Amino acid sequence: MKETYTIIAFSENHVGLLNRITIIFTRRHINIESLTVSSTEMKGIHRFTIVALETEENIIKVVKQIEKLTEVLFADWYLNDQLVYREIALYKVPIESAIQKNLEQVLREFNAHVVDVQKDFVIIENTGHIDDTEKLYEILEPYGIMQFVRSGMISISKNNKELSSYLKELPINEYVKE
Repeated sequence: MKETYTIIAFSENHVGLLNRITIIFTRRHINIESLTVSSTEMKGIHRFTIVALETEENIIKVVKQIEKLTEVLFADWYLNDQLVYREIALYKVPIESAIQKNLEQVLREFNAHVVDVQKDFVIIENTGHIDDTEKLYEILEPYGIMQFVRSGMISISKNNKELSSYLKELPINEYVKE
């Protein structure tokens, strides 16, 4: 049965790695729902957070293939209940509509914030789960959404293990100095 899985991979920052990782998904006909790449708490190490709707069997195979890539130091997969995760969304709505329809109450309900006000529009920021950002989109739709963008998911695992612990377990370790 297909479920939502999050793959987290740590790597060195090399040109072309993102392409090689996405090819692994393409070859298996797995659609990536969300993908973010960022630096980590360790200098020179980057984190890939990849969300896909797939079977556990296929996710395990994908993670094993990702780990085989030379620049990848560690990769693992998680279900949503094993993570703390969020995404950010920005909504641009006409200022007239925002004033007329009491936008302030809606923003309080979703813990959203106005981050920019211009002559013709306001930009709203909301952070939460995908369900939260989609629900706010539905509520703001009658206001006349001019633009909408949502980031990929970011997450941190709920386990106690730190990145440095994973790296210490690697056979050749140039990243963690004792």
